[in-house]
Amino acid sequence: MLPRPHRALAWRVATPVVGLLSGALFVVSAHSSEGTDLRPGRFTDLASMVQYDASRVAGLKQRVADLNEQVNLLSGTVNDRQVRRFNHQVSVLKDPAGLLPVTGPGITITLSDAPQSTGQDTPDTVDNPNLLLVHQQDIQAVVNAMWKAGAEAVTIQGQRVVSTTGIRCIGNSVQLQGVPYSQPYRIQAVGDVTALTNAIANDAYLQVYRADAADPDIAVGWDEQVADKVTAPAYDGLTDFQYAKVLPPSGSGS
Repeated sequence: MLPRPHRALAWRVATPVVGLLSGALFVVSAHSSEGTDLRPGRFTDLASMVQYDASRVAGLKQRVADLNEQVNLLSGTVNDRQVRRFNHQVSVLKDPAGLLPVTGPGITITLSDAPQSTGQDTPDTVDNPNLLLVHQQDIQAVVNAMWKAGAEAVTIQGQRVVSTTGIRCIGNSVQLQGVPYSQPYRIQAVGDVTALTNAIANDAYLQVYRADAADPDIAVGWDEQVADKVTAPAYDGLTDFQYAKVLPPSGSGS
């Protein structure tokens, strides 16, 4: 039996429409993904996830740096007395705000998890397995001792520490300025070497940590190096403040 004429006509019209819609969907998907997988598979290990997030943040930071450079170039072309005065004030504050690199003598402290921190070979003499790991407060204790010694600049994993820097422990990695890092953690300070080493040696919290590092059953990592030249790069993160806002009461209409 031959198909009815109107049904054949409907199929002839519908087929190219479906093809066009499918092609449009592929184009939208490709544009949205920007060359990446829209449905990426699960990470098989934490190191891969940390590396992915770190590379993604690095790309975004580079984009911010490029945009800031364009803003600075455009600001420099403005011939206005008030703008020049504000730019001068900003340039004076760049150094104390950590926006300029600093080079000089300094010290490097490296913290790392104990070799037996996987839990498979944890000695029976270790009552608390957390002693085998580097924690957020361990890193903060080193940084605080460096600031107490009058450090001119401090970095963690090569990232400049400023007044808005936050150190967060996420699983067995540490997040610094939005970037996750895995151990070992490298902390550097530029300043008077004698003052830095004395402050670290006399810090009560770090004395306990160093005792654990010397204990062969714990052996959490500690390495201290003094150098004639240490460079702390300028802070290259966001400089605007972000804060929470109170939501209006429900039903207020605002």
